[in-house]
Amino acid sequence: MENRIREAIEESISLKKQILEHPSLLRTVEKVAESITECFRNGGKVLFCGNGGSAADAQHLAAEFSGRFYFDRPPLFAEALHVNTSYLTAVGNDYGYDEVFARLVSAKGRKGDVLVALSTSGNSPNILKAAETAGKLGMITVGITGSSGGRLAPLCSWLINVPSDDTPRIQEAHILVGHIICELVEKELFG
Repeated sequence: MENRIREAIEESISLKKQILEHPSLLRTVEKVAESITECFRNGGKVLFCGNGGSAADAQHLAAEFSGRFYFDRPPLFAEALHVNTSYLTAVGNDYGYDEVFARLVSAKGRKGDVLVALSTSGNSPNILKAAETAGKLGMITVGITGSSGGRLAPLCSWLINVPSDDTPRIQEAHILVGHIICELVEKELFG
């Protein structure tokens, strides 16, 4: 058992080293932070969506913006689109689960806002519909995925595709990248 523990930690470290040695991916993280900073400067909002572990990461990152990250400062308008279970179950029942995020993007999203779509595969139908809706509204779409980016890739203004196909390792890298973005945005806006 101890060997597997060590192996899992080594896999996580290895993936993070691969990201570190991927200059274009690092530049994309920087561009995403710049886009989110600009959105907030212009009075916009950042909407997050994801399923399962990606939903947990979406909620986590939204809270870092709307609450605080490293220091006390005014809240930023960031929201995870899955947190209202009455809405989620009603729309899932009435329109189908594929529509649950797209309808909220349509209701809340405006041109210049940012949608951050987390999906390890990049192929979740409800995430794809949310990104399509965001694109039609003139929102900036950020995909955070695994290696291929899946069908989400062409729908994104920016794609952070972590170079792995192992879901737990991908999700560990997603929260690292998300934290880096939160730090950069907070520092840029509040010094």
